[in-house]
Amino acid sequence: MGELCRWDAKQVNSSALERLTEFQIFSVCPEMDGGLPCPRPKAEIIGGDGYDVLDGSARVRDDMGNDVTDMFLKGAKNALNTAIEQNINKAFLKEKSPSCGVKFIYNEGHLSNGVGVTTALLIRYGVEVVSVE
Repeated sequence: MGELCRWDAKQVNSSALERLTEFQIFSVCPEMDGGLPCPRPKAEIIGGDGYDVLDGSARVRDDMGNDVTDMFLKGAKNALNTAIEQNINKAFLKEKSPSCGVKFIYNEGHLSNGVGVTTALLIRYGVEVVSVE
């Protein structure tokens, strides 16, 4: 929603969301809510997708080799808590993100089919997830 929260500190185009005037909008960045700075090293899921991270069989690593899985999980839980507290039933998330990817994520250097960590958690709890793209 105009905040600089991408890994590279560039602004996300949110023009599609700005037309949703009949809805109350809550803006979150799970990665920053999980404790990551902006800008930050680019990260991707290693060994699966967001569901696998939730289940403990995949990890999230940044391009410096740091395991940032715990921060991604914390951010996903914070997003879920916001959804529950605010009775949110639909989330518009940014594609290709290890947190918010809806159809695509980067997995071991390649764009792959899959969902991000936050997306997977929200879906598991019944929130409808839509790509902003």
